[in-house]
Amino acid sequence: MEASSSAPGCMHAAAAAAAPACAFPTIRSHGRRVARSHAYDWLALLVLVAVDGLLNAIEPFHRFVGAGMMADLRYPLKHNTVPVWAVPIIAVIGPVIIFTVVYIRRRNVYDLHHAVLGILFSVLITGVLTDAIKDAVGRPRPDFFWRCFPDGIAVFDNVTTGVICHGDAGVIKEGYKSFPSGHTSWSFAGLGFLSWYLAGKITAFDRRGHVAKLCIVLLPLLLAAMVAISRVDDYWHHWQDVFTGGVIGTTSSLPASWKLHRTAILNHLVEFVAADDLSPSCMFV
Repeated sequence: MEASSSAPGCMHAAAAAAAPACAFPTIRSHGRRVARSHAYDWLALLVLVAVDGLLNAIEPFHRFVGAGMMADLRYPLKHNTVPVWAVPIIAVIGPVIIFTVVYIRRRNVYDLHHAVLGILFSVLITGVLTDAIKDAVGRPRPDFFWRCFPDGIAVFDNVTTGVICHGDAGVIKEGYKSFPSGHTSWSFAGLGFLSWYLAGKITAFDRRGHVAKLCIVLLPLLLAAMVAISRVDDYWHHWQDVFTGGVIGTTSSLPASWKLHRTAILNHLVEFVAADDLSPSCMFV
């Protein structure tokens, strides 16, 4: 009787041991289904792209700039240390490569899809907010004088003392888009999302006390900070522009991380009071 009663338990144990640990659906098995179930989310991304394109096309508000204000707007007109085309590579493509490496290791199509969708939402929402504020505020850049008067000859209205620019129209238009910094907001949105993603993947918030994990989580934010500093060094932005851009980007990354990837972020925070031993094979759940 004892042998027969223990047999089912042994069979169950054997079956559990034979089952692959942390097995997840792949792109081939579930990729189409996952993408179809989030069709409206991808449609929303396209709408955000269109809105951001419109915000970049319209003319920003031309804030009054008088002769007495030029002392803070005569910094040299320099090239970007971080070009515009490099920002999507730093804030989006780089993190997506990391997401792909995790997918190759874990074969979890849900994790890959939600990570890509989340970071795109983070940067596009940030882009819309940033460009809308830029157009509405119309703050002149620190190098506005040379954008307005490329030959160095200043011309002002005799009555209002306002500037009468004679530079290139496109360069002047960009001169009214100082606040907030788009480079900074995009960088903190994408790399901030990556930081939260990595925090979940390497269980940075467990109770083992590995400070090295926090260093890994902070590395993307350090890169974003270096991009922000370059904007001040290049005299394209005032420090307030960069600070506000960082706040916008970081804040926008939080709801995207929470909504689409909260399991990866908080997975081991929940286990903080339950277990202290994690299987290495499930490290990248």
